[in-house]
Amino acid sequence: MSAPAGSARTTTLVLAFGIGSLVSVGLGVYARLHDATSFAFNLAGFSSGTAAKAWLATLAFALALVQLASALIMYGRIPVRAPHWIGTLHRWSGRAAVLVTVPVAVHCLYALGFETNALRGLVHSVAGCFFYGAFVAKMLVLQRQEAPSWALPVLGGAVFTGLTVLWLTAAAWFFGTSGLHF
Repeated sequence: MSAPAGSARTTTLVLAFGIGSLVSVGLGVYARLHDATSFAFNLAGFSSGTAAKAWLATLAFALALVQLASALIMYGRIPVRAPHWIGTLHRWSGRAAVLVTVPVAVHCLYALGFETNALRGLVHSVAGCFFYGAFVAKMLVLQRQEAPSWALPVLGGAVFTGLTVLWLTAAAWFFGTSGLHF
């Protein structure tokens, strides 16, 4: 690797991680300083905003599982012949997963704020900030050819891990305490 190529790789990673970190910290600061309203939205067909949030998060988590499986197939970690449409499935399931998380994040940020009184809420709040920061970093690295080959899978894993922790500390908890209802 030449010095300019190494410098470009370093610059790409520093910028992606730096901007992702700023997004994470910015969301956390906003959520902590904002006065929670206890209400942000309710979708027709759901009994509460929390139920809507739990089901949307579950849909996002299911799409993240599609992301994981399709990535493992694309990178040859699952020994099957990759269909020609696997890349398209991977891209669109990722887009849909993040899109579905937006109303959930708005509800969390606006209605609930940054939780520090209970461990589950604190872990959930930190994971939410981490998820969006990792997502931003991944999107910045995604189109950069000079990025090291390990960066995209690591960031994809970070996004998946963040969403998994979010789902476990909110939707799975909600269903476990309130039951599977709309």
